[in-house]
Amino acid sequence: MIPKSKQVLLLWLEGFREACSLHRVVILCHRSRKLLLRTGQCFLLNGLIFLGSLGVFKWFIDPALLWILPDQCAHGGFYAFLRGGLLQLFYVFWFYPLYMLSFILSNIWYNDIAKLGFEAMEESDLSSAEALRQGEAPTSLNLANADRPSGLGGMMISIGEQVYSILLLTFFFLEVYVVGVIPYIGKILNFLLLSWMYAYYCYEYKWNFSGIPLEKRLDYFESNWAFFTGFGSPCVLAIFFLSPLVSGALMAILFPLFVLTATGSGPEKIILAPRRTWKCAGLGRLPIFYAADTFSMLALSIFQLESPHQIQHEKTG
Repeated sequence: MIPKSKQVLLLWLEGFREACSLHRVVILCHRSRKLLLRTGQCFLLNGLIFLGSLGVFKWFIDPALLWILPDQCAHGGFYAFLRGGLLQLFYVFWFYPLYMLSFILSNIWYNDIAKLGFEAMEESDLSSAEALRQGEAPTSLNLANADRPSGLGGMMISIGEQVYSILLLTFFFLEVYVVGVIPYIGKILNFLLLSWMYAYYCYEYKWNFSGIPLEKRLDYFESNWAFFTGFGSPCVLAIFFLSPLVSGALMAILFPLFVLTATGSGPEKIILAPRRTWKCAGLGRLPIFYAADTFSMLALSIFQLESPHQIQHEKTG
């Protein structure tokens, strides 16, 4: 029997390696010209325009204003005030609107990138989609939706899942922010929760297009928390020590790459292989979304809405 700590470490390393398998992005973009175009648009907006604007501001505009309006002069105080006002104008009329534009367009493009990547993946030998179609996937990620009713019942479940998912991830994001202000251990917890959040975001696109019910996604994610911690770690490492605007721009560039690596990966094979090798039952489920789920259910009860689990139970009962 392999110690649990070693299992966690090895699965974390597997997840980290999967996230860094960026060669999948090249292969998928080679297979789909539309995917290459959409990914290029994302790089152009967030990399060249947004991140480039931040670079021009930091290395040219800010030093130029400091040279034109120096502090070491008779009117240094007034110049400093004027320079600060001009810098704020740059933020208000350029960076913040550009950030909002980048946020809106990027979220639209992420869905397109994930969809095109999923379509390209189904035609390639990269993915686990073929294994899933052949019935090699574990039952926890069985894509068959035979238990989901069709017609109006299925539509109600889908709408309920979307509402619940939005609430769940919103409360989880707030949880990430709150734990970050805890003294001493806040940064560590913040890094851990951010890793889970980005890992879930990356795989959610694939699971959506695969038709996996929300309940199974959450169960699978929480049951394989060590792997997904490793997968989300490179996402967080790239932005963790940067300013909010720079980290936002950099993540907007990197996120579609991680979405495509998740789309082209087969975590169920990687996660189950060590278990078969070590003849152990796994690490057990970690209630990552417990607090977010509690607040989501409370919000649904306040607005007298039903959770997707309740809707599905009523329709199948």
